[in-house]
Amino acid sequence: MIPVFEIFGKEFSAYMITALIGYLVVIYTMFKLAIKNKLDEYHILYMLLFAAIGILLGGHILYGITNFDLIINMFKNIGEISSFKEFMDNLTVIFGGSVFYGGMLGAVVISYIYLKRNNLNMGRYFSLAIMAIPLFHFFGRVGCFLSGCCYGVEWQHGITYHHALVDSANGVPRFPVQLVEAVFNLVLFFVLLHIYNKSKHKAKTVYLYFIAYPVCRFILEFLRGDEYRGFLFGLSTSQIISIILFFASFGLMIYRYKTFYKKSE
Repeated sequence: MIPVFEIFGKEFSAYMITALIGYLVVIYTMFKLAIKNKLDEYHILYMLLFAAIGILLGGHILYGITNFDLIINMFKNIGEISSFKEFMDNLTVIFGGSVFYGGMLGAVVISYIYLKRNNLNMGRYFSLAIMAIPLFHFFGRVGCFLSGCCYGVEWQHGITYHHALVDSANGVPRFPVQLVEAVFNLVLFFVLLHIYNKSKHKAKTVYLYFIAYPVCRFILEFLRGDEYRGFLFGLSTSQIISIILFFASFGLMIYRYKTFYKKSE
């Protein structure tokens, strides 16, 4: 694959490039959709900018939580750390990666706070903004595929990496789980867009996303070949979060619809 691109004599990871392209596409798409649906396009823009901060913080924090054993070990041996640089190097190892669910939840929390502080219609804005997640995720997973991270299980008909940024991905053919998830996210984006344009109840996009994606992620986790994300009760951290999100979203959807129909009677 192409783990790095050289631009003006400097190397940039494929993930960084695709994530940047994805973010620009998301901003442009959401900006246009906001205008089309008579929402304040600048509030959408500002919300997405703040959401990017939530993605960075949430993704790294959840990654650190999956390395909880390393955190405990570092504090047990805190007396052996001889310098501030060594301390920061340890933190880089613990929090240096990123977990999608952490970034997603971080973005959702930041977006909620932004909408609340600016007294904006939560339903209308959030129902539109939710579509930014699968659209951006599509580009992110393409970047994962090019870089060789988040790789799949060994599969004789798969893709063999030789220069992936993650050494453990190299040398054996692997199932392209990143591309499968990328395609799913792109399809999900267009489904959400169709529902948003056609349905009177815009909140359907929110419920559908938080029900459909966890199901996909739960299944695809069984096809992941990297195990550093941590496991609980025989399931990965992302599978545990998927279960919680699915049932919480499904339950909330049923509750909201029952409440709506009672008011309509």
